Amino acid sequence: MTAAVQVTLRLRVTVLDGWRQVQLDARANERIAAVKQRALAADGIAPERAAAYVVKFGGALVTDEARSLADLGVPNDGALVVLSARRRAVR
Repeated sequence: MTAAVQVTLRLRVTVLDGWRQVQLDARANERIAAVKQRALAADGIAPERAAAYVVKFGGALVTDEARSLADLGVPNDGALVVLSARRRAVR
């Protein structure tokens, strides 16, 4: 019998509200939504505000946050960006 190996990834997640980069360790099977919530919490943003934010990987919007990091092909030392879903005016 073989045991399933849990792959742990080191991630760099930039939360654009504060331009802060957060280092997170996550299992490859962890959902994008969970990673987003952890990054927001590390930046001091309340978890109930998570729906107001989106995630980008490789410059593309992640449209299904129920997918896992492995599903998206996020590598070890991969970079994600969490930003407000609403566009903001440039001043």
